[in-house]
Amino acid sequence: MSKIKTWSGIKKIAFIALITWLILAIIFGFTDLAISIAVVDEIAVADPNFWGNFGAEYGEIPGYALIALALATLLGSLFTNLNLQKIPAYVGIIVGILFILLIGDESYTNIGWSLIISLTIYIIITWKKDWKNYRRISGIIALLAVINPLLFVQITKILCGRIRFRDLTHPGYTEFTPWFLPPGLSLEDQSFPSGHTAMGWMFLPMLIAVKDRKNSDPLRIMTIILVIGWGLFVGFSRIAVGAHYASDVLFSTGAATIVTIFLYTRFYKKQN
Repeated sequence: MSKIKTWSGIKKIAFIALITWLILAIIFGFTDLAISIAVVDEIAVADPNFWGNFGAEYGEIPGYALIALALATLLGSLFTNLNLQKIPAYVGIIVGILFILLIGDESYTNIGWSLIISLTIYIIITWKKDWKNYRRISGIIALLAVINPLLFVQITKILCGRIRFRDLTHPGYTEFTPWFLPPGLSLEDQSFPSGHTAMGWMFLPMLIAVKDRKNSDPLRIMTIILVIGWGLFVGFSRIAVGAHYASDVLFSTGAATIVTIFLYTRFYKKQN
């Protein structure tokens, strides 16, 4: 009976997510430009302290750190010895140091520090724990990273070639195109969909880790708030700085949600 309730609950969530996505996709198809005109403030965008620029600068960083943790866990879990399991994490820390010392670019420096800090903390708090216990959730995170930010987002960007709002220069925004009428192949104009948003939603699988806790559990509540809050913040920040339209953010969000639900059902079936 509990399994039946669980599966019906998952199907209900997936159905609601799909219907919501379809409705918003239709709405944004005709309101994208108006939303960006109303939201984007060029003066605020040029201000380094503008919250939207924080999202642009650091929106992807936590996602990279989480992916590094997942990959280190998957590779480390191949070993039985708990000390040997930590080797991939040490390698990740070294990679982070190399990013900082050799590349020098600010974005790579931020990624480097995120790898060093996250992997170091992870090693410390799981020092005497078997990483095989985290293999399942790590696999979901890794697959989500491959399917959404890497494949769906990057391939669709090139195929659609949609120009970003901040790059519109013609009077009356005549270069603008709705998401359902993409201009075509382009290596320069890559607004649709949002890569930052896809990375911002990389923490969605963490909701699986707290799914069996009580609704009143502080850890469950905090996890839900942080995961959903961060994803929404990154998405809104991309619209605010004119880097993406609402539909760009919507499609990355929808893909992350559907893929996470799908991977959860696959892994959940296997587990049971």
